[in-house]
Order: sequence, then C-alpha cells, then structure tokens
Amino acid sequence: MNDSELRSLVALLDDDDPDVLQHIEQKLLSLGSTVIPFLEEEWGELKDIYHQQRLENIIHQLQLNELIQEFIDWHSTKEQDLLHGVYLICKYRFPEYSKQQLINAIEKLRLDVWLEMNFEMSPYDKVRIINYILYQIHGFKGNVENYHDPSNSFINQVLETKKGNPILLSTIYVLIAQRLNIPIYGVNLPQHFVLAYLEEIGSKQVGMRFNDIEDMLTNSGKILFYINAFNGGSIFTKTNLEQFLQQINVSAQHNFLVPCSNLDMVKRILRNLASSYQKLNKPHKQKEVMTILYTLGEPPMINFQGMGDQSSDL
Repeated sequence: MNDSELRSLVALLDDDDPDVLQHIEQKLLSLGSTVIPFLEEEWGELKDIYHQQRLENIIHQLQLNELIQEFIDWHSTKEQDLLHGVYLICKYRFPEYSKQQLINAIEKLRLDVWLEMNFEMSPYDKVRIINYILYQIHGFKGNVENYHDPSNSFINQVLETKKGNPILLSTIYVLIAQRLNIPIYGVNLPQHFVLAYLEEIGSKQVGMRFNDIEDMLTNSGKILFYINAFNGGSIFTKTNLEQFLQQINVSAQHNFLVPCSNLDMVKRILRNLASSYQKLNKPHKQKEVMTILYTLGEPPMINFQGMGDQSSDL
C-alpha cells in the first residue's frame, strides 16, 4: 500500500460511522508495525483532537502487537536474557527508548563498582562495595513515598530517578553483579523481593542466563546470605528470611528460599505493573500488561496481593 492510499485511510478515521471506523482500524492494524512511522507523521498533521486520538490508539495498538511478539520471541529463547526482558517492559511505556541506552547506563554502574573492587575480597566485602556505589555514590533507594507508582516498574525511570521498588532495585543489582562475575541472583519472595549470594566455586563463570534452577543449585555452591536491595543492600540470613515469612503467615516453601529464573523476575515486574494500574483504576492498561503476562505463561487469574511487592521491614 502506497502513501496516498494510507493517507486516505487515515482521513477516513474522521468518519462518525462505527462500522467504517472499525473497518479502517482493522485494515491499518493488518498492515503491521512497518506503517507506524508514516502514521506518526500523519498524526502531527491532524487538526482535530478526536481524529488524532483515534489514530493515536491505532499506533499504540500496533506498537503493543509488535511488543507482544517480541516478548514471545524472548520467551522462546534459551537464555531469556534479563536485561532484554526488562528492556521490553520499558518499551511498553517508552517505545522510543533504545536498548543501547539501557546497556550504557548499566555499564556505567558496573564500571564504577569495578574500579573499587578487589576480586580477592570476601563476598561480604564485595557486597559492601556494590552497596557503597549504588546507595551512597549514586543515591539509589526504595521509593517508599510512591511505592505503587507504575514508574517503579520501568528500569529507565528507576535509573533516572534513583528510586524503585524491590524487584527493580534487585534487577539493577543483579545486572551489575553478574557482569562482574559475582553470583548474586533474585529470590521470588511473597510480598517482597530479595537477593541471594551463592558460594563461589573456583573461577567458574557466572552465567548471564539463569533458568534451569535445579541444575544451577546442583552444580553451584550453597547460599551464603541474602541481600535486601530495597533497604540499602542490607545483609541477612536464612533464619531472618524464615522469620519474615512467619510474620506474614506464609509457610517457608523451598522456592521462596532459593534463586529464581530471569523469567520469574520479568513476570514479577509485570505483575507489579499490572497491580499499579489496578490501584490507579486504569483497567485498560492493566489488561494490556496482563495480555503480555499471558504470553509468558501466566495463568488468567492472578493474586496481586500474594505475589506483588509490598512494603516490608525485612
């Protein structure tokens, strides 16, 4: 379809006939994401706000369709790379944000930690250095004031504001640590999200993918301690973790005490985002995020209170 035909379709979006509008919308959506740049240019030329809004909704749906396919492709890869997963979440709200921007931001933090790091240090001292760079030098902290704000689920905004929820601060922590070959992984705890530092075995490379949990636990060292990225990187023990679960009346199941997969982390972020939109009474956005979750194997019904992040004194 040439530009003239596309322009004619856009012009017809000014029609008041619902059947005509539905036909035009379906026709434009069938063309796929390749027409987005043209539609964005046309949007800028429109004078009527309702006409603009109709075209804007189509552009958004095209972007969402493309994003869902990207999530499907990511889900089907063997590595399910964590950085790419959180980048895709970022694209839901910031479609123009580039992956290279995210890579550069994480690399800057990694370099700052690396310059202070002596790799003969003990695990506790390595965590102390990461904490010093993240929380004292760069000023990252838990977003207590606006805990349920959707911005806490987009890594670009957390990197910019230095405030986030437990899962996003933990994600940044993991991305930095594993790029330094430090074995720190996420722990999918109910109502909170924490980190686990695994025993280092020789010079074994820390894998950037982390999806075969049982194999990883069999072939790696024990958990040395846990880290609370939401609370300045404070260190605590398995006993502390079990006490926390007891306080919230949750039994200490095995999967609440051991590392989780990259997929689990990405799904946790999406659940928090859907919950945030629910609290803001934005059902349309909540439904879109849930649609993405379904493509990653999430069941249709979800208990936000049980698996979302909540404020905690852990």
